[in-house]
Amino acid sequence: EQLVVESGGGLVQPGGSLRLSCVASGFTLDRYHIAWFRQAPGKEREGVSIISSPDSRTYYIDSAKGRFTISRDNAKNTVYLQMNALKPEDSAVYYCAAGGLMGWAIDEYDYWGQGTQVTVSS
Repeated sequence: EQLVVESGGGLVQPGGSLRLSCVASGFTLDRYHIAWFRQAPGKEREGVSIISSPDSRTYYIDSAKGRFTISRDNAKNTVYLQMNALKPEDSAVYYCAAGGLMGWAIDEYDYWGQGTQVTVSS
C-alpha cells in the first residue's frame, strides 16, 4: 500500500520557522514530482512548492519565494519544506502530494497525505 505521511506542523509565532516532512511508504519519492499544497478554511487548495524528479528543480508560488525551501533526502525517502519568516496568512493545512505529472493542479498528483496543520499566530 502506498502511503504518504506529513509531519512537523504546529503553532508558531509570526516570524518563526517550521520544517514539514513528507515520508512515503510503499514507493520511492525520488521517482515522482513532489508538491506541497495548502488549504486554509474557506479557501481552495493551492500549490506552494514543487520539487521535480529526477533533477530536483524547485518551484515556488510568489508568496513563498525567499521564505520557503523544498528539498529531498532520497536516503530517507523524505521531502522537506523548510518555512521561515512565517506569516499569519501561511496558516493552513499543508499536504504533500506525489505524482508523475508536474504542475500546480491537484489532479496531477496521485498520492496524498492526510495533511498537517500549520498555525501562525501570536
